[in-house]
Amino acid sequence: MNPVRTATVLTHRRPSETRPAIEALLAIAREVGAVLYVDPDETRKHRLEHGPGLEVDVEGRIDLDICFALGGDGTILTALRRFAGTGVPVFAVNFGEIGFLATVDRDDARFGFERAFAGRFEVLSLPGIALCGTGGDWLAINDVSMHRQPGNRVADLAYAVGEDEIGRVRCDGLAVATPAGSTGYNLANGGPVMAWGVAGFVVSFIAPHSLTARALVVAPTDVLSVHNRSQEESVDVTVDGRPVCTLPPDEQIEARFVDAQGLLAQVAGANFYHRLREKFGRLSSMH
Repeated sequence: MNPVRTATVLTHRRPSETRPAIEALLAIAREVGAVLYVDPDETRKHRLEHGPGLEVDVEGRIDLDICFALGGDGTILTALRRFAGTGVPVFAVNFGEIGFLATVDRDDARFGFERAFAGRFEVLSLPGIALCGTGGDWLAINDVSMHRQPGNRVADLAYAVGEDEIGRVRCDGLAVATPAGSTGYNLANGGPVMAWGVAGFVVSFIAPHSLTARALVVAPTDVLSVHNRSQEESVDVTVDGRPVCTLPPDEQIEARFVDAQGLLAQVAGANFYHRLREKFGRLSSMH
């Protein structure tokens, strides 16, 4: 990769934790002659002021080489969605709990910044899930989940691929995950872990009231539809953990695999299998 000359930064909601990293990022940008562009939210959050190598309160489109995301997976996913389809890679530093998408941990932030500005990183293309319903259109990088509403009865969801209805399950909900998102809600549901680079997405059920409900891996060219079969109860729909709409009774929503949406910057050694072992432990152990 070419050296980075223009960058922006997105941080989580606790500025006291990321402030030292912001200062290091700005110092390295100045050393190499790069410019850090910061939007109004981040400007206020960190009380930044215009100076060498720093442009504050920037709005509108900028020709950026990279976006630094300092936070947990929620922050990283926000950055990936924001720059989806723009060609701007997201270089993520873990300031959260698991931080599966991060390429370095917070203790290695300065090392990561130096590598990034020198262009010493690889870029991994991540697919997404395009969600379409009567309430609008959304893009998920990790997963789409549908949940019964608090206090309501269990959800009654039917799902189909193309014209073929595959099943109908009474459950607390379901999750539709990309390979990157398969280590999230899907993993907790007992669904399969999909390696990054696999084309397709997986459907798994949240607390199914069935002995036969199984996770299903859907081919990348197939369209998944989920139908709320309840006569009375709506279900909540979230995209990458953010509520986006409700699915009313007898309504349906469609999910499609879309390739090459987000770009994730990685330093050498931070591949999928390394992350899997470091974050979740070895898949098996010898006794």
